[in-house]
Order: sequence, then structure tokens, then C-alpha cells
Amino acid sequence: MRHKRAIPNRGFRVADQIQRDLAELVRDLKDPRIGLITLSHVEVTPDYAHAKIGFSLLVGNPEECETALNEAAGFLRNALFKRLSIHTVPTLHFHFDRSTERAADLNALINQANATRALDD
Repeated sequence: MRHKRAIPNRGFRVADQIQRDLAELVRDLKDPRIGLITLSHVEVTPDYAHAKIGFSLLVGNPEECETALNEAAGFLRNALFKRLSIHTVPTLHFHFDRSTERAADLNALINQANATRALDD
């Protein structure tokens, strides 16, 4: 019996498809704690058992939103199972991604430094 050869970049393609499908599915959630979110990244474990999903938030409370998303994870996983044609649909773990906040803070600091420098010149 021959072994199946590994498909190159399959993990990345699965993560990308999960991110696209979840973006559509999250829009349909009726929970008021989930504000305007953007899914920033999806990391899938090599065995496809777990997916770590980062999100940023435009409007709302990050902690409440994270709680609501993790409570809806089973529902979202079930909906993904119907959409994806893979054997194992990962358990979803949502976490708030602060990189957008940090980028805005750094941008403000850079602008402040440039303004101070312009005054000095």
C-alpha cells in the first residue's frame, strides 16, 4: 500500500479558507457583544485539531467580544464543518489581537516625535 504524499502548504490553505468562511459566518451572529470585528489571522495546528483565531475590534469591548466568540465557537465549528471538505474541522479558539492597537500607538508616538522635531528645526 502506498502512502499519500503530503500536499504542500495545505495547512496555510486550510487556515486561509477557515478565515474566509469564518468572516462570513461571524457576520451572521446575533450576539450584541460581538462588535465590528476583523479576523486578523488563523493558525492551525499540524494535526488540524485546533485553530487559534486572532481578531481586532473596531467597536465594542474586547473582553466581552472574545467571550461571546468563544461561546459561539461550537456553533461556528459546526457551520464550518458543513462548508469545508476536510476530515477534521479544528476546535476554534478566539483571542483579541492587540497588534492594531500597538500600531496606532506607535504611529501616534512617531507623529508626536516628528512634530517636536519640526518645532526644534
